[in-house]
Amino acid sequence: MPLRDAARAAIVSHAFLHSWRHRPNLTFSFRTVCSINCATDFTKTVDHIMRKHSGIGVKALTIDLDPFYNTKSSSYLDSWLQIAVTPRIQELTLVLARFTEPIAKSYYNFPCSLLSDGSGSLIQLLHLCCCTFRPTAKLGCFGSLKRLHLISVHISGDELGCLLSGSVALEQLRLKHCHEIIYVKVPFLLQQLSYIEVYDCRQLQVIESKAPNVRSLRFTNERLQLSFRESLLVKNIYMHNSNVLCHACVELPSISPNLETATIVSSGEMVNECTIPSKFLHLKYLHIALSGINIFPSYDYFSLVSFLDAAPSLETFILDVTSRHTENDSIFVESLHLRQMPEHRHDNLRNVKITCFRSAKSLVELTCHILKNTSVECLTLDTTCGLYTCSTSTIGKCFPMTKDALVEAPKALFAIATYIEGKVPSAVKLNIVPPCSRCHAIEF
Repeated sequence: MPLRDAARAAIVSHAFLHSWRHRPNLTFSFRTVCSINCATDFTKTVDHIMRKHSGIGVKALTIDLDPFYNTKSSSYLDSWLQIAVTPRIQELTLVLARFTEPIAKSYYNFPCSLLSDGSGSLIQLLHLCCCTFRPTAKLGCFGSLKRLHLISVHISGDELGCLLSGSVALEQLRLKHCHEIIYVKVPFLLQQLSYIEVYDCRQLQVIESKAPNVRSLRFTNERLQLSFRESLLVKNIYMHNSNVLCHACVELPSISPNLETATIVSSGEMVNECTIPSKFLHLKYLHIALSGINIFPSYDYFSLVSFLDAAPSLETFILDVTSRHTENDSIFVESLHLRQMPEHRHDNLRNVKITCFRSAKSLVELTCHILKNTSVECLTLDTTCGLYTCSTSTIGKCFPMTKDALVEAPKALFAIATYIEGKVPSAVKLNIVPPCSRCHAIEF
């Protein structure tokens, strides 16, 4: 190689090495380091890279050890974090596994001391998955932390409280499978907090929030007591557990009086109807899913009219019903008398969709009530589960239906033709969705 070319190559090589050793964003996973078949080389490769890195200027670090993590990885993790976690770091993501119940002895003890003495002062994202995290009051302030995500993390409610008390800029809090937490207390000083999500924290009993600007809540937890008396701005809520519909009827008006959108997913309702003692004056979008295997087989869907009465501003109503049913609740068994409610107009309701529609008498009664007492513009009655179809899915097939659902679908279509179509005003667009003849004929 000529001397000039060699000199140029040396300069470029030196510049590249300097740039690489000061790279600010580091992401390590089997997708970025090696294939999943090279597990034995993963740790060595990452260790080699980290030891060559200066550690100066790292702003974002992602270490995803799934599926490579084992107890021998702990010492390597300690050294990698020691190199990268400096006062300049802004995003830290540590994923040791993606399954939610790792063997207890394999939990990695996150070295909280690395975040003390100002090292965590600029962190905006802290995402920990499958490790032990024991913050204390000595850890100091996380004044820049905006997003805190803890998934399958060993942390107590008091330890979480220590972390929250110093996170005045926090905007988003997500807790998933954190089974040591019994009580969550969100302090008033979290003025920027707008989103709280809790998913299957089995021991959690109470969430008390005094943060004044929370706008969105998402809960998937059993027997959860909620206190959001200071959070009058809550506008969006998602709730998913058993008997949640009854709970929502009683609790939601007081928890979030300014609620605008609500999604309520029940995996089991032991009560056959619901009543609502208060009003949702600002609710515009309501999605109720009663599709769990423990839903009362002859649930009285007509009782859901109480939600329409309680939500005078409602514009969109979506109902997913269970495919489980009894023959006795069919409108073809008892059709002489269709119940009607005293006339209560719901003039803001414009869009209604019912998925997994079937021939249940109470469902027909609910639909007829909507047609008679609302200003609905579009009514969709979908005899499938309402998910993807062969025309929209990448696999070219519709979402599968159970044999019971396929048997029920013709009855549902006949019920629509017999009791509903004749009552549809000319201004209403009626969409009837039958099972796909190409995909579901094979299943049947």
